[in-house]
Amino acid sequence: MDYLSVAVDIAREVGPLLLQHYEQRVAVEYKGEFNLVTTADRAAESLIVERLRNRFPTHSIVAEEGGGVDQDPDYVWHVDPLDGTTNFAHRFPAFATSIGLVYRGVPIAGAVYDPLRDEMFCAEKGAGAYLNHQRLKVSGASRMN
Repeated sequence: MDYLSVAVDIAREVGPLLLQHYEQRVAVEYKGEFNLVTTADRAAESLIVERLRNRFPTHSIVAEEGGGVDQDPDYVWHVDPLDGTTNFAHRFPAFATSIGLVYRGVPIAGAVYDPLRDEMFCAEKGAGAYLNHQRLKVSGASRMN
């Protein structure tokens, strides 16, 4: 199964939905003292969870806004439908959709899509990381000082 392609496709599908909400003034609620949630968060999460459920009905889904599903503990999707909600709510152009899959505690695939810049960051265990189909490289440094 090509889990990465599914994550990429779903993250890209959410992009226009977020942009539509971004162009409008969205309703903002607080979930705790400093955490915001918007109608865009909820709409994007609903779409992502629905798509994942359709493709992988037995997988678990942990979704930031609480719309997840508890199923197979081996395969767990982690979803942040609108990473950067505070930026989004204040119309600061820095937000993305994050979707990742963990198998038995090990991350195996993930996609982060920035719809404003049309940038898709993705990675798959054993296959490297990419930005819009171009392989990303890291330095040879073993420590950050």
